[in-house]
Amino acid sequence: MNIQGFLFSTVEAAIKKPGRRDLALIYSEVPATAAAVFTTSTVKAAPVLVSCEHIACGTAQALIVNSGNANACTGEPGMIVAKETAHLVAHRLGIDDSAVQVCSTGVIGVPLPLERISSAIPQLVEGLSSGTLDDVAQAIMTTDTFPKMEAVCGTAGGKTYSVAGIAKGAGMIMPNMATMLSFIITDAAVDSDFLQKLFRNAVDCSFNAITVDGDMSTNDTCLIMANGMAQNPLIREGSIEGETFAALVCDVLLSLAKLIVKDGEGATKFVEIRVSGAKDNSDAKRAAMAIANSSLVKTAFFGQDANWGRIFAAVGYSGAEVDQSRLSLRFDDVCMARDGIFAGGDAEALGTEILKQKEFTVSVDLGIGSGTATVYTSDLTHEYVSINADYRS
Repeated sequence: MNIQGFLFSTVEAAIKKPGRRDLALIYSEVPATAAAVFTTSTVKAAPVLVSCEHIACGTAQALIVNSGNANACTGEPGMIVAKETAHLVAHRLGIDDSAVQVCSTGVIGVPLPLERISSAIPQLVEGLSSGTLDDVAQAIMTTDTFPKMEAVCGTAGGKTYSVAGIAKGAGMIMPNMATMLSFIITDAAVDSDFLQKLFRNAVDCSFNAITVDGDMSTNDTCLIMANGMAQNPLIREGSIEGETFAALVCDVLLSLAKLIVKDGEGATKFVEIRVSGAKDNSDAKRAAMAIANSSLVKTAFFGQDANWGRIFAAVGYSGAEVDQSRLSLRFDDVCMARDGIFAGGDAEALGTEILKQKEFTVSVDLGIGSGTATVYTSDLTHEYVSINADYRS
């Protein structure tokens, strides 16, 4: 898919180990309206702190990202590396330092070797005419097993525009804005205030609705750049074109979020958790995330054990308002419990068959109000432990 006005490049900088491209650049030929959401962790990586400062003006023109090293918990030297990286890219491109977003992903607490990045930047910039967004998606992978991409098209004022995105993440996933990075680009012209608002809403219903292991990263970053090269009339809030554009952005982010869960470290199951009947949507989200993050629930999914009691237990400690006599639970269309009591009969056997599937839905009705929430999670496996036990080696 052609995203007008965006160029891409990747190179090998051997940041963690040689043998793969681990440094990438996305460049808009014109300044782009931009918005970003970062980790809410109070322990933030140096590139997050720098990018927060740069994005404050609401525009961006370039993004440089490395894998293999998070540049987190690296003190003032880490800040110097992040700022100098932005400066070197800006100098080569002839733009302001503040127009460059900086992202990193990888091992925490290890100094990021500036000399390897600085020596690779000239080649990175020179290669902008030959790279692809797919190249960038592959360069930002760490424990991911496949690159994650999505793209859609829309129209506004008779002009066709595109929205495309990439993401990385497989472990340390419970964004609250994992190790998670996602970059969205569009050639649509979009009002800045509207872009900020719709993007936060899109993140809430996508990346803030997934969990693999309940861990939040120091580096979570989700960024969108809209450069207007499609030459459509400015898309504004309250218009039909605005509703369409917002829906497309949501679709792209949700697709990428689901891919992250499906690629969860060691995961064999993709599970949609639906909670309804809550006092309000916030309560529903609390209950859904408690289920999705429960190690006991997730290991039961892996073991194909229809242990519905673990799910009710998670709902009970979630902090949501609960009346256990009104609780009901289904695995896909199989009723496991009603009014807080086991459904009996063939429910156990039928539920076990559902859990043998690679994908299924768990639906919990609290029976109290109209609040709803949907989150996505994976199972917890032996392989997850192995991957994370050996991560730094």
